[in-house]
Amino acid sequence: MEQISLFSDDGREEYLDLVKQLNYHAERYYNDDAPEISDYDYDMLMGKLKKLEKEHPEWIAQDSPTRRVGWKATKGVLVKHNVPMLSLQDVFSREEVDEFVDSVIAEFGDEAEFLVETKIDGLSMALRYEEGELKLAITRGDGINEGEDVTMNARMIKDVVRTLPEPVPYIEIRGEVYMTRQAFEEVNRRAEEEGKKTFANPRNCAAGTLRQIDTRITKERNLSLFIFNVQETRGIEFKTHLEGYEYLKRNGVKVIEKYYKCKTKEEVWDAICRIGDARGELAYDIDGAVVKLNNLAERSKLGNTIKFPRWAIAYKYPPEVKQTRLLSVEVNTGRTGRVTPVAVFEPISLCGTMVSRATLHNQDFIDQLGLGIGDTILVYKSGEIIPKVKGVVRGERPDNWQPYKMPDSCPCCGHKLVREEGTADLKCVNYSCPGTLINRIVNFVSRDCMDIKGFGTEYIRKLTELGYIKDIADIFDLKDRRDELCEGKVIGLAKNTDKLLNAIESAKEQSGAVKVLAGLGIPNVGKATAKELIRTFGSIDAIAASSIEDLALASDIGQISASAIYEFFRNEDNIRLIERLRSAGLRFEDEASAKSSSVLEGLRICITGTLPGMSRSEAEGYIESNGGKVVSSVSGKTSMLLMGEDAGSKERKARELGVKIVSLDELRNMVEGNENQE
Repeated sequence: MEQISLFSDDGREEYLDLVKQLNYHAERYYNDDAPEISDYDYDMLMGKLKKLEKEHPEWIAQDSPTRRVGWKATKGVLVKHNVPMLSLQDVFSREEVDEFVDSVIAEFGDEAEFLVETKIDGLSMALRYEEGELKLAITRGDGINEGEDVTMNARMIKDVVRTLPEPVPYIEIRGEVYMTRQAFEEVNRRAEEEGKKTFANPRNCAAGTLRQIDTRITKERNLSLFIFNVQETRGIEFKTHLEGYEYLKRNGVKVIEKYYKCKTKEEVWDAICRIGDARGELAYDIDGAVVKLNNLAERSKLGNTIKFPRWAIAYKYPPEVKQTRLLSVEVNTGRTGRVTPVAVFEPISLCGTMVSRATLHNQDFIDQLGLGIGDTILVYKSGEIIPKVKGVVRGERPDNWQPYKMPDSCPCCGHKLVREEGTADLKCVNYSCPGTLINRIVNFVSRDCMDIKGFGTEYIRKLTELGYIKDIADIFDLKDRRDELCEGKVIGLAKNTDKLLNAIESAKEQSGAVKVLAGLGIPNVGKATAKELIRTFGSIDAIAASSIEDLALASDIGQISASAIYEFFRNEDNIRLIERLRSAGLRFEDEASAKSSSVLEGLRICITGTLPGMSRSEAEGYIESNGGKVVSSVSGKTSMLLMGEDAGSKERKARELGVKIVSLDELRNMVEGNENQE
């Protein structure tokens, strides 16, 4: 950035724009768990902002991110912080590290002692114990005033100790929730198989998992935790940070596993380098090394700024970038038909793992890079597990170099590719394309659609590979090939085969038009949209016969979605599919819609816990068939909370807001009583 004059209006506008950018990216990072830029890019923008504010303190805006620790918590039940959960001052050079160490030694002399620890790339969480029992888990939130209560999810993390063997009246400890690379890869593998959106990196996945509602998901995703600080105690005192670690380790608490005790700035820098060199040996991602004072009395004397402790800093490692040669570009077709180019290059080691592939996104991205086969390319991770291509070394191009162009036909079926309007993406619009088949079937049998119990991805993969399933409708013909399936043990023994075939027939009988419509895989038509369409038009046949204009009149249906629905029902392959599903006996008109009452009309009802004798989807159907609207969270607009066993934070939130809480029996009495009065 160019030097800006003290009185430059343009400079101040640039500063305010930078504040706006950083606030936008901070909210995406903290509240949405979906950052759009890497940590490194964010740090570079923040560095520019700090430089401007140092040169022009009169410019500093009230909403500047330099005046904030985290981001205001917006989800779930909020809890007041007893001890602020501050950030650390980031530094990026040895000179800054030496300056910090020298300032501490100048204050406390050569007896000052430092610890250098790994800085885990995860989500900060504090745990409060009373008389040895875990009472509360809380996220950082805004870091000063309040964070989110995540106790129920924290209890699902294997590293969270629920009872301390050496209990004390009170202790609050702080750590980092993270995912190992192996756990992260497993989550993304399952998401890809189920046609769901994958996570960009382990940090995003860990943050999103800890703050979501369903504790079963938290348990499945296998989160981990390292503790890195004792925040507050009553009934026990520690003189040093390491004394606190020793107490925690005796009580089974997992503390940061790689740390070094140092006395001089040379030792501190050597420890930082050793941790950096060992990044590849770790099973998890780190984005830096923390340098902190060991003596707690010295920490107390140095105190804190409004945002940072003065007794610690975080050295951030630069992103690892390596050169390699592009061997080829592989083109893949996904569930939605989107065609994605993938760079295949000579294997290199990045952050301790061997990588040989990286997404190239689309033709526009390839053109921006100026990429051709045989190019020497720069590949990096920048704290993320997914490798990315950063650029091209143009001076090392082969003599016969030519720019790479994506094919104009689908690599799976040969169908002509089309460019989606308003995007840079190419798409295969052939509904029968084998590249989309497995994921379309996974979607069709999922809980939100036909809900066919036990129809897992491996069964689907095997049945499609062997040719038993070539389209969705083939699922309902499997019963006619039972003996063949049993003989070949395609689904296992006869008992397993019959179990799956019975589940298919049962789902066919129980699933109405909403589930069938949601399962068809129409772009932008999921469970909620399918409900609205059936509510508006009454049946799948009526939807199929509607014009784009009529479809766009339905609530939450835009012009793009309306066009996609219209085109779907006019495709010859889809028309044949619909007729086969009709012949198989699937319902195209919900009986529940015809019999629905308006008893719950205008009521917004949230569901929590396990309901006796009724699944979550059945409860949603019951509420909606009687005119109510199911909402996912409790707020001031919620009419009532339908609560079953093992309810979590929603109950506390409802009681705080004075939202009415009812059992399933009470809801049924309410509906049936009103119906009788009518």
